[in-house]
Amino acid sequence: MWNKIKKTVSKLQGNPQESVANDELLTQKSANEDQRRAILEKEKQEASDKGEAWVAVLDTQINPDNIKNGFFELDWNNEFIEQLLDAGYSGESNEQIVDAWFKTLAQQILEDENVSPNRDMGYINVVPIEKGKSEVS
Repeated sequence: MWNKIKKTVSKLQGNPQESVANDELLTQKSANEDQRRAILEKEKQEASDKGEAWVAVLDTQINPDNIKNGFFELDWNNEFIEQLLDAGYSGESNEQIVDAWFKTLAQQILEDENVSPNRDMGYINVVPIEKGKSEVS
């Protein structure tokens, strides 16, 4: 439906060829993203079947109006959570456990670059989006 709306608006603006080209590009990008996510899901399943920890970044976005604001969408398997628990991380939910790990990782990156982790950086927000997945911003 969204593509039909975009085509109609583009036609009203007098450039239907550009609209068709943009729709084709969006369709290709969507297909590529679907394929990439299917590959990651297969990797996750294979790791889980082997009893191996697995975590991946599914998506990253940056707010163009505020470069300090963005998010990472992470996915993981139960074995990754178990590994984090064994390493001493804790939380009331898997999302909180992964959040603690992600914060540690971010602090280590800053320290490796000799940047103070105590500077004004905002905060990390974790939003569960579905079973085993969270959006981190």
